[in-house]
Amino acid sequence: MLNQYQQPIGDHLVDYHAGELPEIDQLIGTYARVEKLSLAKHGEDLYAVLGPEANDKDFTYLPINPFQTFSDYTAYIKTLETSNDPYYLAIIDKETGKALGLFALLNIDTANRAVEMGWVIYSDKLKQHRIATEAQFLVMQYSFEHLAYRRYQWKCDRFNQPSYHAAIRLGFTYEGCLRNAVVYKNRSRDSQFFSIIDQEWPAIKAMFQKWLHPSNFDAQAQQLASLNSFKTIKDA
Repeated sequence: MLNQYQQPIGDHLVDYHAGELPEIDQLIGTYARVEKLSLAKHGEDLYAVLGPEANDKDFTYLPINPFQTFSDYTAYIKTLETSNDPYYLAIIDKETGKALGLFALLNIDTANRAVEMGWVIYSDKLKQHRIATEAQFLVMQYSFEHLAYRRYQWKCDRFNQPSYHAAIRLGFTYEGCLRNAVVYKNRSRDSQFFSIIDQEWPAIKAMFQKWLHPSNFDAQAQQLASLNSFKTIKDA
């Protein structure tokens, strides 16, 4: 697209206006339920994920460490449940009703209709489980379809290979690395950026829906075909 000076410019957006902030009570899927984080509802369950029994190596790339006392833990969760950005959510096993992890929508940019998924902390029961994947899908769907956001972002420490591979598996496109972007735990971090944009969402949604269908799992809830085997959009 060219302007009156024959300079290339971005596409014109008709009737564009700022978006809304997230406001989630529950997002319900086949296997997972996502709820606004609450100390009263999720505190006891998530103490196993963030308390002294948590696996220290799961916190290498997070700014926090496992909490050694319940009082310190509850004080922290109280700050999370009242935070609007990041906007923290609990991940629930729909079958048992237990909270198995948490994540958050952050860097919420209503003016540009952009948001980031982050603060992903999974219990061992949630790792590599369809509940975690469906929870990610439910929040993506909410962001693109309810909030009508244009950009959904993921970023991670460049050394955090599990997070890198998770982003690629979930359909994000790698955009590049910002060097010396952050200092945490008294060390330097280069941040890798990924995104999904609104034009890509229909194809990514179809990928998730096909993978999440009950026919894609055996009696032990193990996948028969991988998520990316249903991918129809090309990597950039």
